[in-house]
Formats: sequence, C-alpha cells, structure tokens
Amino acid sequence: MRYPLVAALLAFSSAFPAIADVLTIKKDAPKQYVVKKGDTLWDISGVYLDEPWQWPDLWQMNPQIANPHLIYPGDALTLIYDKDGNPRLVKNARYKKLSPEGRITPKGKNAVPTLPLELLRPYLSYEQAISAEIIADKPYILGASVNTKMNTLGHTLYVKGDLHLNEAYGVYRKGNDLVDPKTNEVLANKAELVAIVRSFRSGDVANGVPASVKVELVKQEIKPHDFLMPAMEGQMLPAYFTMKRPETALDGTIIASANEMREFSTMDIVVLNLGSDQVKPGFVLDIQRQSPEVYDGRNGPRYREDSNSLEKFMTDANELFGIESDEDSSVWHMPKEKVGELMVFKVYDNVSYALIVKNQHPIRVGDYAVIN
Repeated sequence: MRYPLVAALLAFSSAFPAIADVLTIKKDAPKQYVVKKGDTLWDISGVYLDEPWQWPDLWQMNPQIANPHLIYPGDALTLIYDKDGNPRLVKNARYKKLSPEGRITPKGKNAVPTLPLELLRPYLSYEQAISAEIIADKPYILGASVNTKMNTLGHTLYVKGDLHLNEAYGVYRKGNDLVDPKTNEVLANKAELVAIVRSFRSGDVANGVPASVKVELVKQEIKPHDFLMPAMEGQMLPAYFTMKRPETALDGTIIASANEMREFSTMDIVVLNLGSDQVKPGFVLDIQRQSPEVYDGRNGPRYREDSNSLEKFMTDANELFGIESDEDSSVWHMPKEKVGELMVFKVYDNVSYALIVKNQHPIRVGDYAVIN
C-alpha cells in the first residue's frame, strides 16, 4: 500500500514547514567579509545572496549590533547558520567588538546605508508627480524685472500668488501626463524642478499685487507660468528603506521612466501606476514582460508580426466572436516572464517611483510590476 509512504511524506513536510523560506547563499560566498569604505548593506548582501533585497532576513540574528545599518569600514562580518539552518551575517566579535554604547549611538555619517541613497536623491529632489488640478492652484511666474521670457540666476521674478515672506520655494515646470495604460486615465503630471527662489515681498493677489522672489539656484531657465511650491514639499527622504515583499498580490505597469529613454537598467528610475493605497516605500516587486503571441496555422507557428494580414484578421475575428477555428490560424497567448526586480521608494496618490535593483534584460515602459 502507498498510504504509509504518503503519511510519512506529510509528516516530513509538517516537521520542516520553513524549508522553502531558507535563504539560498551563493556557492562562492565568503565565510568572512571585511567592510570597505563605500560598501552598502545592499552591496554586502549581494555578495551572499542572488536576491539582495532579502538582506533583513540575512541580518536577523546579530548579537553585536541592534541596528545593522550601523556597520562601518573595518568591521568583519561572519557567515553562520542558526539552529534551524538559516544563514545569518554577524559581526565577528574577535575581530572588532562594539561597546554597549556603540550599539545604540550613531558614529556620524560614515555608517553603511541600506542602499546608496545618493542614487535616489536627485529624483526625489528634482521630479514629482502632481495632479493638474493641484498644479492649477499653485502660484506661478508672471514675469521678471527685465523684459525676457527666460530668467536665470540673480533675476527678480514676480509671482501671481500669496507667498510667505523670506521662505524658499521650488520653481517647477509641468511635464508629461502619466497615463494609466489600462484606463487611459491621466493619473498625474510630471513636475520637474527648474530653480530655487526666495520671496522678499509676500504679494496680495486680491488687490492685484504680485509677490516678488529672488532666484538663488537654477537648473534650467525659468519661464512664465512655471509654478511654485515650498522648497521642502515632497522632499522628505527616509534614512533607510525597510525592503520587503508585499503580503498581497499586486498587478501594476511601468508607465514612464525618469530618463525618458526607451530602455533602462539597474539603478534607473521608473514610474508605476500604483498609488499609496497599494504600495509603500520599500516594497520590492517583480518586473515581468509579456511573451509575444504566436499564430499557429497552415504555415506553422509564427509570431504576430510575421503573420500575414488575412491570418491576423481571421484570428482576431474568431477571438472576438468566440469562434473555434480548425482551418485558419489560432493564436497562442504566452505567459509573462520575470525580467527583473524593482523597489518602490516614493509614493503618491495614484503613482509611485521605483528603483530598478535587478534586470536580466533591458526594462521598458509597458513591462509589469507585480507580486503574484
């Protein structure tokens, strides 16, 4: 009888419920690693893991330090395995030992971060996603103290809006629409920072008096109708990101990129049609790409672009009306395949910005950002 074997397999699987969750360490991973200047937790985890975003699991048991973000050049890390067989990175006490105060007191600005945040900072500072309605309510540039359509450093500008005296403002330019490919709905508008100004007259719109600002920093020439927001609005950056997989399924799409290129790669920034009700900063999602359809007809399997017009028409018509075809071509819808991973780092109401952390192929607008 096979029942005893089945029972034994069930007993075995219930006795080891966490086997599937054990981290897989690279075959060439070193038993000890000495932290170098410029290292990040992401870099170090990548030495040991194919999936560096899983670094919190690798650092779970670390008796030397309460916060794995506070490791420093010269610290030695040792790969060990706990009683359940899970790999862990710990600080080698024999090499360098921290005092109890050292475990809770930051050592300045040289601690190893989770990710190289300088890669994110330009995008957090220079680009935002704002609805057209909100942009329409913002103060905007009317003109300048000199008769020019493009203004630059040192110019005095006049603004339609009531500003706070002596406050710094970011001057933004409305960019492309961010459109949901499924609904064609405009989710937000890109807004690019072009300058920093400081107000020295507050203005009074009700009585037709413009506010006055002095240009303090310029990225691009400032144009009439560029709009203003407080300089720190939307610029908050967490010290580090707690990277994790979402617990619920998600199905989003890459709808734009920060560099406006057709293809992009690791450490490039993309925009998703997933908002604050679906994702949070630190969420790691898979990037998937739809495999091409195949027409299988009298002339054998061919991709859609290689099929003739009649085959495309007949197949599309059959699918539209639910007709099963024997003689004409039939279409095969292929599955999506994983081509990379990304981490969400900035979230708005309807869209979010994400950093590509891994890719096997060039990533494109239209690729999917999912958790199954």
